[in-house]
Parts: sequence; structure tokens; C-alpha cells
Amino acid sequence: MVINQPSNQIKLTNVSLVRLKKAKKRFEIACYKNKVLEWRSGVETDLDNVLQINSVFLNVSKGQTAPASDLAKSFGPKTSVNDIILEILNKGELQVGEKERHAQLERVHNEVVSIVAGKLVDPKTKRVYTTGMIEKALEMLSSQGSQAQQEKPAPAAGAEDGPAAEEAEAKPKVREHVWTGVVATKSAKSQALDAMKALITHQPIPVARARMRLRVSCPTGILKHAAKSAAPINPEDGEEKSKGTVKDRILSYIEQVEVQEVVGSEWVVTGFVEPGAFKGLGDFVGGETKGQGRVEVLDMAVTHED
Repeated sequence: MVINQPSNQIKLTNVSLVRLKKAKKRFEIACYKNKVLEWRSGVETDLDNVLQINSVFLNVSKGQTAPASDLAKSFGPKTSVNDIILEILNKGELQVGEKERHAQLERVHNEVVSIVAGKLVDPKTKRVYTTGMIEKALEMLSSQGSQAQQEKPAPAAGAEDGPAAEEAEAKPKVREHVWTGVVATKSAKSQALDAMKALITHQPIPVARARMRLRVSCPTGILKHAAKSAAPINPEDGEEKSKGTVKDRILSYIEQVEVQEVVGSEWVVTGFVEPGAFKGLGDFVGGETKGQGRVEVLDMAVTHED
């Protein structure tokens, strides 16, 4: 006996779904497991390796394909099926199972820990920490994170009542750079930056950003010229600090000078700089030398390993 199935039903198994709601309709595409994230990160570029079938569904689990009329109404009558699939693939919500979700979170977690371990050092020895030590330090912060997010200071004795006091009481004090753990919805790089800020702020173990090693080149003819760009404001008196010469200002950015010498018509200095000072130094050299000077990165993070 032949059993006829509806022509718009396709049975698929072992798939990852990407779902997009548009014009009050929900559309789905069926993809191979683990391929969606590779596509979105640029690792996978062949659409055929991502899609199980080149169709748009209303419900993949029931094998119900989307009628052409629904697609035209939601995406526009001139939009091709391939363009619709790409929109769903790039903008849709990835539906993953519990095992996949756990594996994805673990991959992001390991990547975050690895990035942080390569960027932070013991401030005394300048040596890197193992990934295990960084992981434990983040766990210490994470266990305190949820409580710290809503820390509220106790009211001072004899504090006056009034609208200002009520408003202050209504707004909980939020601690800066609270770490509550890795999530799967943000990139590992951005989460690693958050993790580093939290570790540096709260110091569960002694940490500091590894310094950058730079080479700065500047024409000797302008070294003794007075710096033209505005110098920082002195917080004590609110007045502008002495600008100094171009050479003085360049050296003020460098924490530790390794070598400085004159090579032909250029003065060259190599040294170590805090990562936060890199942009300011680059802008200053570029502006003062009108593009004749250079700031070159020799090492993004100088560390010592056992």
C-alpha cells in the first residue's frame, strides 16, 4: 500500500534550527549542527555546507515548508528564496539543544580564559598566570557578582529625610566591573575585556595589564620644538600643565625606556607603554610631526614565562 505524504512536508532529523519572526509570521531554516556559528564568524563560506535543504519552513519539525505567498508578504514579492534564507541565517535566532548550548558555552569560556591569561601578568614579576589560576580568580568574582550588582549602601546615621534621600535609597548602588560569568550571546573578545577590567578592579589575585613594547621614530629637527597639542589639565589648580618639548612629551608616555638613539635624521626610542596610553601617544606623534613620525608595535603584550 502506498502512503502519500503532503507535498509541502519534508522530514528532517538531527538539525540546528534558525528562526526569524517577520510580519507576524515565524520562518525557519534547517542547518547542519555547529555550522551556523562558523558561517556567522566567517569560518564557513559555502552555504551548501550550512543548509541541510535550500528551503524555508514554517515548522521544520513538522516538515511544513513556507508557502510562496507567505514569503512574498513578509519579505517582499521580489525577494528571492536565497536572499530570504541569507536574512534568516544572518539575523535569526539559533535554536540549539542543551548539549549544544553547554558545548558552545564551554568553548567561549575556554577562549575567554585563554585571552585573559595572555594579557594579564603579576605586576611584580611580570610573569603570566596559568589558565587555571585565571579561571579560579574569575570564579571568585563570579560567585560574588550577582550580589555585588545590587549592593546598596546602608543609610548614614542622622541622614535627613526628603526626596533626595528617597531617590538615593530607591537606586541600588551598582559596583563597577562586576563579573558574573561567561554568556554565549557575546563574543569571547568583548567578554575577555570585561573579565580583565573586573580582575584589575577587584584584584582577587595581583594582576596588571601586560605592557606593550613600542618603537617611536621622530625627525630630530622637531624634538626641541614646544609641543603644540594641549597638555593635560592639572587637577590641583585647574590650569594647563607645562607642554614641554616634543621629546619630553613622547618620553612622558613611555614607562620604561629600553633604547634611544639617533639614526640618520631620526631619533628612535624603544620602550614599554601601558596599553591605555598607546592611542594618545600615536595621536600626539602623528599630530606634532605631521605624519613624519611613526609609532610601531613590537610586542602587543610583554610577558615572562617560566
